[in-house]
Amino acid sequence: MKQSNVELLSNLSQFIGTERYYRLLPTFVVTDGLKYLMDEANCYWLAQLYGLHLVSVDFNQNPFTVLVFTRKSSGGIVNIEDGNGNLLVQQRLDYTDFPFDEYRLYACWDGEHWVGMLTSEY
Repeated sequence: MKQSNVELLSNLSQFIGTERYYRLLPTFVVTDGLKYLMDEANCYWLAQLYGLHLVSVDFNQNPFTVLVFTRKSSGGIVNIEDGNGNLLVQQRLDYTDFPFDEYRLYACWDGEHWVGMLTSEY
């Protein structure tokens, strides 16, 4: 049975750290919390989109990034920002079944790869 958005948000808020990383791309791994979101909301595409766009981000200048998802009608906009509101990358989506109207994820460069995480895991 699929969780309601309220239940999913409540469960996601329980993630405050991680025990392991899950590799999605050669230079992008995700935490337990983001993996849970990907599994429960069937949104592997969102994490992969994040990781693929981070390939073009200079981690020396921007070792921390924020993904901001905003629903627009049946689609959405994904902005990747530097944490100070400065846009690094933007992608429009024609359609999405992502369960939330707005959502944020973080990614930090750890010297070897980008680590994607829930905001509660930062």
